[in-house]
This record gives sequence, C-alpha cells and structure tokens, in this order.
Amino acid sequence: MTRSSFVIGLHPLTHPKKLLATMYPQLPKSYKNAYPFRISVPSFIYPDDYIPNIQMLGPYLDEIELLCFESRESSLSSKKMIREMESLAKEFQFTYNVHLPSDLDPGNLERKEQNRFVESILRVMDLTQPLEPTTYILHLPYNQAPIGRICDKAWQCRISESIRGLMDAGVKGPSLSVETLNYPLEWIEPILGEYDLRVCLDMGHLIVNHECIETTYHRFAGQTTMIHLHGVHNGKDHLALDVFDQSRLDKIFSILKRFTGTVSVEVFSYNHLMASLAVLEKNMR
Repeated sequence: MTRSSFVIGLHPLTHPKKLLATMYPQLPKSYKNAYPFRISVPSFIYPDDYIPNIQMLGPYLDEIELLCFESRESSLSSKKMIREMESLAKEFQFTYNVHLPSDLDPGNLERKEQNRFVESILRVMDLTQPLEPTTYILHLPYNQAPIGRICDKAWQCRISESIRGLMDAGVKGPSLSVETLNYPLEWIEPILGEYDLRVCLDMGHLIVNHECIETTYHRFAGQTTMIHLHGVHNGKDHLALDVFDQSRLDKIFSILKRFTGTVSVEVFSYNHLMASLAVLEKNMR
C-alpha cells in the first residue's frame, strides 16, 4: 500500500463532490446501521484527495478509515482540512478511525528510530484528535530477518519501550488497536496486556501468513475493536472479497455475524468496494 496520507497541495475545488460524481458513480444505497458491526471503508476509494472521498462516501457508511501510511511531516494535513472533516462527519452522521503511519519501526535497534516512532505517532494523534476517532490503528512491524516461529525477546522489549514512550506522553492504551501483521499476534500478547491495548484483526494478513482466523479471533475477541476485511489470492491481498470461495467466506462470516465493533472493507477502488459490498450483503442475510 503506497497511498500517502493527508496529502496537501491539491487545487481547492468549490464543489469537489459534484466534480467527482460526474466522473465516478456514488454508492447505490446506504449501508448505515445495516449490520451488527459498523461498516467502514478507507478514505481513498476514489482517485482524489480526502475531502472529495469523504463527501462521496460519508452519506452511505457508518465510518471512514483515514489513511496515514507515511510519517513525513509534509504529508500531514492542515488543521483547516481537519475542521472540514469534522464538519462533514456531523453533516452525514458518521465517525472516523485513523490508520497511523506504517513506515515507522518501534522495534529498531537504534534509539533515534524508536524516538521517531513516538514523535510521529503523537503528531498524527494530536492533529486528528478533534475528529474523535473510534480507534487508532497501529503497526508494530517485525523488521528483523529472518522471521521464524520463535519471538525475538530483545525485539519484544524494544517494542515495549516504544509503547511506554507513548503512554508516558499521555496516550491511553485502549485508544490504540494493534494490527495483525506478518508474525503471530501471540508474540506481543504480553505487551497488549501490559498497556491495555486493543487489537485490529486483519483477516487478509492472517490468511496470507497462514494463520487460523478463527483461533486468533477467539483468543483475542475480548480485545478486538476493529476487523480489516479484504480478499487474498495467490499471496496478493487487499483484493475484492469475491476472490474467496464459499468455504472461506463461511469461516469469515461466522465471525462477522457475532462481531459488534467496526469492520473496514480495506480495498482501494470503487469496483473492488462494490464487489465486496455485494459479497457482504449476500453472506450477512
């Protein structure tokens, strides 16, 4: 995923929604309050900036996932844009969750990189705080090589130190949902407990890494606030849900039918979103 977040510098449009709607279709129906969970999509479904996407999507969904994949300060939005996002959420009656920068390395051997992690995360959280996100999605990557099945205890300690830096700055553990990545979530289970962190269960990542989604969900169900949902085929993720066969879908929806948090359909195009929403609607009957 290479989409930069909070990109600024686009020419301001008087009616960005109207312009975008002449080029791309809006969603055909509302999905607000349609399921036991809140349904969310990323802020880049249409090939445009934040505000046009939010104007197109907000009337139809419970929540929007604001993507902030890159930590460069130049990629962060202005406070003016945040105020406009806040106004749109009130107008269309939806909430936000925020995907924090994923290009940081809190487990790095270098203390300066751990400090950069803390400073960057705090900057984004401070900027977006007026939006009152339901949660902040956090990546705690394992960048050591190779990845085995045994946790590197020294890496685990460095991750804990970085999280402690956030807590010391006033961040509350339950506001952060740690996303499942390319290692077993059990590796950081002690850290989740120590800092009272929540979990973002990315089903696509679990499937890519041959983890059992049912086992992982049942183990962490009490801490899971967010599920990321997207298709996987031949090791490629963030595809439409229609790439899954029905047996895989049955396992996924056995979880979703009992889940009451937020489900983000994490795809990045209108066509993939429409295909995924059709699968969702059919299997949630």
